[in-house]
Amino acid sequence: MSTSLLLVDGSSYLYRAYHALPDLRGPGGLPTGAVHGMVAMLKRLREQFPAAHAACVFDASGPTFRDALYPAYKAQRSAMPEDLRRQIEPIHEVVRLLGWPVIVQPGIEADDVIGTLARAAAARGETVVISTGDKDLAQLVDVHVSLINTMSGERLDPDGVQAKFGVPPERIVDYLTLMGDAVDNVPGVEKVGPKTAAKWIAEHGSLDGVIAAAPSIKGVAGEKLREALDWLPTARSLVTVKCDCDLAPSLPGWPAWDGLVWQDAPAEALLDFYARHGFRTWGKELAGALGVELPAVAPASPAATPAEGEAAPATPPAADAADAAPLIPPIGTPVHECITSWEAFERWFARLQAAELVALDTETDSLDSLRARIVGLSFSVQPGEACYIPLAHDYPGAPEQLPLQAVLDRLRPWLEDPARAKLGQHIKYDQHVFANHGLTVAGYAHDTLLQSYVLEAHKAHSLESLASRHLNRTGLSYEQVAGKGAQQIPFAQVDLDTATRYSGEDSDMTLHVHQVLWPQLQQAPRLREVYERIEMPASRVLQRIERHGVLIDSALLGQQSRELAERMLALEAKAYELAGQPFNLGSPKQIGEILFSQQKLPVLKKTASGAPSTDEEVLEKLAADHPLPATILAHRSLAKLKGTYTDKLPGMVNPATGRVHTHYAQAVAVTGRLASSDPNLQNIPIRTAEGRRIREAFIAPPGHVLVSCDYSQIELRIMAHLSGDPALVRAFEQGLDVHRATASEVFGVPVDQVSPEQRRYAKTINFGLIYGMGAFGLASALGIEQKAAKDYIERYFDRFAGVKRYMDTIREQAREQGYVETFFGRRVHLPEIRGGNGPRRTAAERQAINAPMQGTAADLIKLAMVAVQDQLDAEGRASRMVMQVHDELVLEVPEAELDWVKAEVPARMAGVAQLAVPLLAEPGVGRNWDEAH
Repeated sequence: MSTSLLLVDGSSYLYRAYHALPDLRGPGGLPTGAVHGMVAMLKRLREQFPAAHAACVFDASGPTFRDALYPAYKAQRSAMPEDLRRQIEPIHEVVRLLGWPVIVQPGIEADDVIGTLARAAAARGETVVISTGDKDLAQLVDVHVSLINTMSGERLDPDGVQAKFGVPPERIVDYLTLMGDAVDNVPGVEKVGPKTAAKWIAEHGSLDGVIAAAPSIKGVAGEKLREALDWLPTARSLVTVKCDCDLAPSLPGWPAWDGLVWQDAPAEALLDFYARHGFRTWGKELAGALGVELPAVAPASPAATPAEGEAAPATPPAADAADAAPLIPPIGTPVHECITSWEAFERWFARLQAAELVALDTETDSLDSLRARIVGLSFSVQPGEACYIPLAHDYPGAPEQLPLQAVLDRLRPWLEDPARAKLGQHIKYDQHVFANHGLTVAGYAHDTLLQSYVLEAHKAHSLESLASRHLNRTGLSYEQVAGKGAQQIPFAQVDLDTATRYSGEDSDMTLHVHQVLWPQLQQAPRLREVYERIEMPASRVLQRIERHGVLIDSALLGQQSRELAERMLALEAKAYELAGQPFNLGSPKQIGEILFSQQKLPVLKKTASGAPSTDEEVLEKLAADHPLPATILAHRSLAKLKGTYTDKLPGMVNPATGRVHTHYAQAVAVTGRLASSDPNLQNIPIRTAEGRRIREAFIAPPGHVLVSCDYSQIELRIMAHLSGDPALVRAFEQGLDVHRATASEVFGVPVDQVSPEQRRYAKTINFGLIYGMGAFGLASALGIEQKAAKDYIERYFDRFAGVKRYMDTIREQAREQGYVETFFGRRVHLPEIRGGNGPRRTAAERQAINAPMQGTAADLIKLAMVAVQDQLDAEGRASRMVMQVHDELVLEVPEAELDWVKAEVPARMAGVAQLAVPLLAEPGVGRNWDEAH
């Protein structure tokens, strides 16, 4: 069916383009990522949906009728990021130059303009396509109107709306009213999400039907519905798209359609725009079509010269990073071949051997990387083409497949050849899977997960997200292939046609994503170094650490569990006595009733629903003066230790190895720190005796010891380097106790006369300030008046003026460029520092101070892992790294190698970088982790 009217929700797409693309810059240094994304999307849309009439609609600044109806409407939204705000005018300019009619009408939201146009066109029997990512516009869908999401490729007609939301288009308003709209700050019915909203509408026919049935709807959700009845009419008005707007102010001739025809903008003006903004590929194409030369580009504004000894700021990628290629390498219709014969296998194997780079992916029977077995393999040598080799599919009528072991044996020389370059998405998982079959894959040159993480750590890194964000491609989801919940089938039961498409897309899109991300890394040398020198080598070492695992004393943990249970029973009895009655110590509601209604303790904070809070912060404050909150806290602490560690760890032991094998996630924390899970080794408490006892259960096997090598005061040393503060640098150079040295400066006493209390204060100040702590936070941490804390901070900054200068400078740099950098060039993006509200912006400023230190520490420990592993391998040592926790490496060491490890490992850790102050790593030795730490 041909399209009569093509409408673009410009306000939806400019935000999505801004967040989807990297920090592109034009020749003058102005941001151009959102502009580039909008141009690419609009050009593609016009080709896909040729229409007689069109419009690109943007929100105007200023209030609308919804703000008058509900003053808190959109109140929680952050201010528009400054880099995006600077792109609004050029976006409007280029949209017009591309021939699109542009509509911006004050007092009316873009959704209402689109709704008015769509309804008017539908009433004339015309076909309307709305390009948007906004679910609210699903209420406009009917037999004449459909939605297209260019980011995901999804198209919604009435059946599509029903399938996606569980309600038909004419009930989307009812659905949104019940759910609320968090994006626009429109409350709905508390505790009601998409499933409940759709269920109620299906049962009662409409919102009015739900309201009529409210007295009989049971459960907490029913209670919340009855509480919200007075609000629902207002919510319905807020989420309803207005479809009868007067568009005459912004659309000449309205209600006629004269203003919605394609415009003939001069091509020379568009060519000039491309040149000014650095869009060289599009500029060359257009110049060639016109038979003219691409206009000269004005030189970029000169950058400030860095001071002596400072690193020059990293340059964002140019707006058109690939000079002779589009942002997204083109592909034709994807072709994914299922390989079930040796003839087809050998044909593809020859392609693998001839290719410069091959993307590969495993399909398995488990998400547990150390237990997963291969069900099939896919390979791609160019985007749009892939093969899938099914090896263990087992369902009624499944075709005959090549034998698993024979295929692996045939692939082994290629898989284990380091000269054969390979690519994957999250290669650490696939390395484990191959190792489960006795294969040590070599030659992994790239990992798209880590490429994305280095380029834009603050965004999602799943292949689905990367393909959508960078390729505008979408593929089958695992749930579409195998189902979900109790109905989900193993991958081995997925039919071969579906499995071929799914797995083929994985390897094909991985290669395609690589072709977009790798050029960006190549043009940003410092980020490329983080990727090649830190993240890729660290991935290989982490895979070995995970695979070796650490030995656990399950019997000792069982004994600790029993002891914790006895202590919990005693605390429970004490709490009952203090309360004067039994109650559930795990129930916030019952705790609140006893503390605040019966014992009349002061209410310090309330929950979102208005009930008195009983969270840990509240109980800690109350515990200072009241025994019952202190008893509840102690019980909670023991319950957490028992449930999370002493009960759970023995069940996590791999029966094949007798060890626990944690998973280290690289692409999680924006600062570069690793995240440990299953089990989480980073959250084992060390400030309590009970927490430290859990570390006793991490043991060395007979004839071995555990050695813990820990960086000493690493973040303070990094602060000394980054700030260059003479007093701080001098303290580390002279090997002084830095907290005692700080106390000496702040309190004006000789170092040898610093009291323990003064040292404790100085330690809190040292660590507090590098986390951006202010006077209020310091006062709370030290239990002193805020004025006294303010005086301490002023005295500190007076003595350590270099630290103050650094903090002021880094905050300003973060505001200017939207990110900060570690010593090695890793970028930590801070989206809220320019566009957030007050509290969010303040938090981003604190993060701007700390992130370079925390990020540099993360980089250092990864480099240390790599250096230590390289040395172990070079000397053929039997010692093995078994854990990495915060700034600490833990090794399992044969007693015969103990002296070597105690001398060499700290030296390797201290030598991975040259800072203005020496790095220091200190070893500890023991039969268990607690003794060694």
